[in-house]
Amino acid sequence: MKKKIDFRKIGPSIVTALIIIFLDQISKYLIVQFIPLYSKVIVIPGLIDLVHIKNRGIAFGIFNNPSMHQSWILSIITIIAIGVIFYLIITEGHRDSTVHIPLGLILGGAIGNLIDRILFGSVTDFIDIYIGKYHWPAFNIADMAISIGGFLFIILMIKGKRYAPNSN
Repeated sequence: MKKKIDFRKIGPSIVTALIIIFLDQISKYLIVQFIPLYSKVIVIPGLIDLVHIKNRGIAFGIFNNPSMHQSWILSIITIIAIGVIFYLIITEGHRDSTVHIPLGLILGGAIGNLIDRILFGSVTDFIDIYIGKYHWPAFNIADMAISIGGFLFIILMIKGKRYAPNSN
């Protein structure tokens, strides 16, 4: 017998994802509108700049020069990952409410970057953190959400809230 999805129980994940998608897309739009491509605005000298960079790869500039073929492969992998996250939200969200925020962050970030990849062929990265000559690769709100959500999800697993598929 199929179990119906109770949207009230998965709502926190979906709301979190929607907030991340909105913040990610609006921030990227503002960067594109107000900072010319490959330019920067100093926010905190010696620590944080806003830049306008196009990333054809994945998070933090990994695989940044893929061909169009590789770009579609990255999009397909992202769509599969989004499906897995939805599955986890539906199965685990009913059993363990602590997974809502981490999975919602990951979902929102993945969808935010996928939107850019599909619409523009690349993702806008704009947060540049550095100390002196040491730079972290530029990133965006979606990348932050994915990283923070993944970190929180791992912490939950370590603390004993291990993922185990719901056998019901």
